Amino acid sequence: MGISIDYDRFVETMQEQAKIGATPEGGLNRLALSDPDKAVRDWFVDQLIDEGLEIRIDAIGNVFGRRSGSHPNAAPILLGSHLDSQPNGGIYDGALGVIAALEFIRTLNDEGIKTHHPIEIVNWTNEEGSRFQPAMQGSGVWAGTHDIDIQYEKSDEEGNTLEEELERIGYKGDAPTEPQEDYESYLELHVEQGPCLENEGVDVGVVTGVVGFTWGEMNFTGESDHSGPTPMDSRSDALVAAANVISQIQRIPGMLGERTVGTVGEIKSHPNSVNIVPGETMITWGFRDPDDDIVQKAYEMVVSEAKHAAVREGVELEYSETMRSSSVEFADRCINTAQSAADELGYTSTQLISGAGHDAAHLASVTDTGMIFAISEDGKSHSPQEYTSWEDCYKAANTFSNTAYQIATNHSN
Repeated sequence: MGISIDYDRFVETMQEQAKIGATPEGGLNRLALSDPDKAVRDWFVDQLIDEGLEIRIDAIGNVFGRRSGSHPNAAPILLGSHLDSQPNGGIYDGALGVIAALEFIRTLNDEGIKTHHPIEIVNWTNEEGSRFQPAMQGSGVWAGTHDIDIQYEKSDEEGNTLEEELERIGYKGDAPTEPQEDYESYLELHVEQGPCLENEGVDVGVVTGVVGFTWGEMNFTGESDHSGPTPMDSRSDALVAAANVISQIQRIPGMLGERTVGTVGEIKSHPNSVNIVPGETMITWGFRDPDDDIVQKAYEMVVSEAKHAAVREGVELEYSETMRSSSVEFADRCINTAQSAADELGYTSTQLISGAGHDAAHLASVTDTGMIFAISEDGKSHSPQEYTSWEDCYKAANTFSNTAYQIATNHSN
């Protein structure tokens, strides 16, 4: 027999967290280590205390709450996601996984269930990477992918460092930033952020892994000139060189694979005046694919195009890869348990690979890891238009909770 989380309380708690950092459009502005992020962290800690959990905050600001198990030597199960948001994000991204984990604990407490394994809930610091880069920062430090001292020096656009902001909001904890024991598994619930589940007409997604990706930045430096007297053949136009690369980033995925995607997310041009030939232009690139070799090929192709564009336009080029993440395959037993939970609850499901990065990608190097997706209507995310019906949220959260329940009560692990 499984469990059923409380629908009304689950929805009410989701709505409650959505008020913290709410935007007029119905979305969220809860950037990592901002005042709204502090507020939602304080609220989250209060919920953990109310459920009698042991609180632990590590030196990168990850917040853990632990519920003991019946076996003193059993490895803990880790559940969670993130509460920070994009600057104009939606109310489900990240928060759904944290609230579902909290509601799972509440249900166990309500029913007096003592699990064999201890259970920990976690809110990871700076999953989004909007204010400080890279994304998935807290989980990356905890998993050993990132060095904490290097991450402490990362700064936002105002020059505030990550370490300073952790201290300012009171979340630079004392706990070590690495696992202090073996973990039985990690489970994460998230909205899909794409259209596959809705297009297939299923209730939930069982995630088999995460795509690999490369992010980078290019800076083209030419000469600023008057846009009237300067002949076309005498110009050193940084923006034209960048535009050539931008158009190629749109074409590269079609040359490589059906699952390859490419994006230019940011453009900055100087002096940014209608009457001046641009002398400096910065763009970012991003490519994703389940095949790491294809990601590497995309990287090589965009760098080659940028070099040629710089020569054609007579400008200087500097580029750097700001982040590279290999594709990840989740553990078969976590996939199978999630599939079993969905089947037993009578929910239709499909298995799919995630096209977005998640904290689970880092956790897969630490312990067996699995993910469950909820439907994203119209595939919208990272915007106030992000929407998942409460019924679909509940089905995914119930699947997540029953997956965790099956693992937590298994005496053989």
